[in-house]
Amino acid sequence: MIRLVFNELVGMFVDDGNLALLALILIALVAAAVKVLGLPPLVGGLLLLAGCLAILLESTRRAARGRAR
Repeated sequence: MIRLVFNELVGMFVDDGNLALLALILIALVAAAVKVLGLPPLVGGLLLLAGCLAILLESTRRAARGRAR
């Protein structure tokens, strides 16, 4: 019962594992670039926006291809 509840909670937030993993990697890379390389925060924000949109677009394409088959 506990496992079922846990799986449902995780499923609410992580529908596509690749989408979540890529988003976390993007966030880590941009945060490191801002902190370590001294990238301006505004540029970091723009990179996050562009990266998240690209990841979402790819995830949507992958899901559409899966349903067409």
